[in-house]
Amino acid sequence: MSNPYFDKVYKARSEQETRDLYDGWAATYDQAVQDEGYATPRRCAEALHATLGDAQAPVLDFGCGTGLSGLALRLAGFSTIDGIDLSPGMLEHAHEKDIYRTLTRIGPDDPVPTGYAAVAAIGVIGAGAAPLAALDRIFEALDPGAQCVFSFNDHTLEDPTFEALIDRRINEGQLRQLFREHGPHLPGKNMNSTVYAIEKV
Repeated sequence: MSNPYFDKVYKARSEQETRDLYDGWAATYDQAVQDEGYATPRRCAEALHATLGDAQAPVLDFGCGTGLSGLALRLAGFSTIDGIDLSPGMLEHAHEKDIYRTLTRIGPDDPVPTGYAAVAAIGVIGAGAAPLAALDRIFEALDPGAQCVFSFNDHTLEDPTFEALIDRRINEGQLRQLFREHGPHLPGKNMNSTVYAIEKV
C-alpha cells in the first residue's frame, strides 16, 4: 500500500501545512524512507567528508528532521553536529538518536546560524519542502571557505530554476563547485537526486 505521506509530500503548500505534515509523519518517517532505500543522506555525508577533510569541524544540519541526515554525518566521521528544523515532532525523534550537540527549532524566516565549517541541507530544499530562497539564505550565512552540501531530488530538478541558481552563483564567482553527482535517492520509488558540495568564495 502506498504511504499517504509520500503522496502528499511533493505537493506545494504553505509553510504551516509543511510543518503540520512533517509533524504528522515524524513517528513513521524513518521506517518509511528506509523501506524505499533512502540513499541521499549517505551520499551527501560522504561527499562532504571527502571535500571538507576535517571531521572535527562543526557542521550545521539544516532541516535535520528526525536525524537521519545527522546519523549519516556521524557515520561518515563527523563528531560535532548541530541540528535545526521547523517541525517540533521531527526534532523530538532527532533528540532520541543522541547524535547532535544542540537541536533547535527554527522558523521559516529565522536567520541561518553562522560560524560553521559546513552546512548540510540533505533532502531539504525543493518540491514540497524548503523553498529555493532557503538555500540562498544558507549561502549568505556561510563564511568564505565554508562549505555546503545539499541535494535536489528528481521532482525538484523538473524546475530548472533550482539548478540555474547554483550555476549562476558559480559562474559569478560567488561559489566554487567541489562535487556534483546524480545518483540514487529513493531506489524503491525509482527516484534519484543530484548531490552538490560547494564552497563559499
